[in-house]
Amino acid sequence: MSGVQQSILVIDDEAQIRKFLRISLVAHGYRVLEAGCGREGLTLAAEARPDLLVLDLGLPDMDGKELLAELRRDSQVPVLVLSVRAGDGEKVLALDGGANDYVTKPFSIRELLARVRVLLRRPASPGQGPGTLNCGPLAVDLDNRRVDLDGREIALTRKEYDVLAMLARHPGRIVTQQQLLRDIWGPTHVEDSHYLRVVVGHLRQKLGDDPADPRFIVTEAGIGYRLREQAP
Repeated sequence: MSGVQQSILVIDDEAQIRKFLRISLVAHGYRVLEAGCGREGLTLAAEARPDLLVLDLGLPDMDGKELLAELRRDSQVPVLVLSVRAGDGEKVLALDGGANDYVTKPFSIRELLARVRVLLRRPASPGQGPGTLNCGPLAVDLDNRRVDLDGREIALTRKEYDVLAMLARHPGRIVTQQQLLRDIWGPTHVEDSHYLRVVVGHLRQKLGDDPADPRFIVTEAGIGYRLREQAP
């Protein structure tokens, strides 16, 4: 970690969950702020400007998705949803509403800490070019629209490249099917998930990526896809 201590705001109405997260996060070098309700959380987020939010959806004074909508009016702070709501529909709504990742309760603290580390890795500043994303032997050159695998260029169709590039711009993070379809095929195709499945299937063939044990593109069933930050 850098010399600057990163701060995490936990918004959850369960005191035991907040205590567990505080002990675990502090032990890994983070500074932890806590809020037991949505309004308190929004106030703390505005005043303390934390580096990351861990947000429960079932808050006593407002739904977590409502809090997320208010937060996103003027803040792009990374948000990790931590919720007992395990349905795909809830996950998609939260991710499309501005959450960066979603973990269901009960949860593994090792998995949560890994996802926290991913979200706290700062992207390039807006003034810099997008550069190249490397995932083991896979390199996605976002400046020149070029994809190399083991040092050799891979020929992709426009849609194949666009899907891979969108995943590469959010390494380690879930990108929902709706986001991919809306941004690549257009807003009239957000329900045409078969288009996306076909393109991802072709991408995997060209990258030699086994969908049952992927090195690169991981399927989040019923939700979307994410590109690994590092190949296993």
